[in-house]
Parts: sequence; structure tokens; C-alpha cells
Amino acid sequence: METLRAKKGFICDMDGVIYHGNQLLDGVKEFVDWLYEREKQFLFLTNASSRSPRELQRKLSRMGLEIGEEHFYTSALATAKFLQSQAPGCSAYVIGDHGLYNALYDVGITINDVDPEYVVVGETTDYCYDHILRAMNLVNRGARLIATNTDITGPVEGGIAPACRAFVAPIEATTGKKAYYVGKPNPLMMRTGLKILGVHSSEAVMIGDRMDTDIIAGIETGLDTVLVLTGVSTTATVDEFPYRPRLILNGVGEIAKEA
Repeated sequence: METLRAKKGFICDMDGVIYHGNQLLDGVKEFVDWLYEREKQFLFLTNASSRSPRELQRKLSRMGLEIGEEHFYTSALATAKFLQSQAPGCSAYVIGDHGLYNALYDVGITINDVDPEYVVVGETTDYCYDHILRAMNLVNRGARLIATNTDITGPVEGGIAPACRAFVAPIEATTGKKAYYVGKPNPLMMRTGLKILGVHSSEAVMIGDRMDTDIIAGIETGLDTVLVLTGVSTTATVDEFPYRPRLILNGVGEIAKEA
């Protein structure tokens, strides 16, 4: 724990680490207070693409946490940055919510449901057969398939819900084309997080609730890794993977409980 507490940069997942739905998890306020008191650099890095950083900031504010907008980075922003670097001024057919649309608009990507260069898929509560049909036909006509993240489910109040990869699966199956996934565990998103923090990977830690995205992302980017048991992965499911986090904690609040 002392090695962890000595780190300069803290990258934290949100769903299952900071909150479930609209419920703040135990110990989170104490952890955030500790980050500020110790003058740590920190970033909430989420695979969820539905909300903008400002909306995430306001969501936490409603839960009693006052955190600056600059402390949030989403897979929607990472996807927009990737497309901007690959094909500036391109167009895309988008399946997702306003957080993804806004991120794409902000870097000059236009929405196109006729002949786009890309089909981009993120989370949405408005997913339907017509989305699959249009995306399938556009990909078959040459549009490249991009997904914001690899999460197949995500924690919500009362259980779990389908996430991005569940929405992409029918398009991949019907076209035979694999999507390129931008969010965790893709090192692109992690390296951007480190640049935002201004710290070296050896001085940073990844804290998450998923072995298949958060922990592997930290390991492959050279960060210290902490799994918290407040989300998807459990002590039983840890053994299903050929890699392990360095620490397993009940929640982030344990980090703030210095002796």
C-alpha cells in the first residue's frame, strides 16, 4: 500500500469504482479528499461514451463531489481524437448518445448516414434493429467499423447492463468485419491519460473494477495496478485470467486509510 500511496498519478475507472448508476460508492469521498490533500495528479478515465466530461462533473457534483472538468476523459473523446488523427474532416454514421456525437463534432467530424468513411458505435439507450441494418450495409459498402470500447456489460444500480461490444457484435457477425476498439484496454487511451496527467507510467497507477479492461490496460501500459471489488470482477473471477493486479482492495476508500 505504501508503494501505491507514493505514486504521483492516479488513473481511475468510474463505473464500479466511483459509483453505480447514481449511487456514490462507500469511501469515494474520502479517497478524493486524500488525492487533493496529497496533491496527487488524478484522472477519471471511463470507457463509457454517453456523457461529456462536463456532464460527468455535474453528475459527481450532485453526489457531493466537487471535481474539475479537467479530471475527466472518456472513450468518446479518445475515439474522436483517433479519427481526427487518422482522417481529418471525415464523416461517420454514429450509433451512440450525445457524449459521442459532441466529441466528434468538436474535432470536425460530420455525421453521414449515406456514404460515410466510418461507422462508429458507442453506448446508447436508443439501440434498435434499424441501427444494425444501416450499419451492416454501410460497412459492407466499405465504411470502416470503429467502437468506443470493448466492454460487453457494465455495472448499473441493481445489476449489469449491455455495453458497447454487445451493440457491435451483430454488426461484426453480419459483415464478417472486426471493429477497431479505441477505449481501454487499447494503450492509445492510456497513453493519452498519462500525457494529461504529465507523469511517467512508472509513477502512475490504474485503479479499476474489471480485469479484462482496466487491469490489462494498466499492465500493458506499465502502470501499477489495483483491482477494487466494487464492480464487475470478483476474487473468484480474478483466477480466470493469466495476469493479476498487484493489489486487490474492497474499495478505493482503503487507500485513504493511512495508519
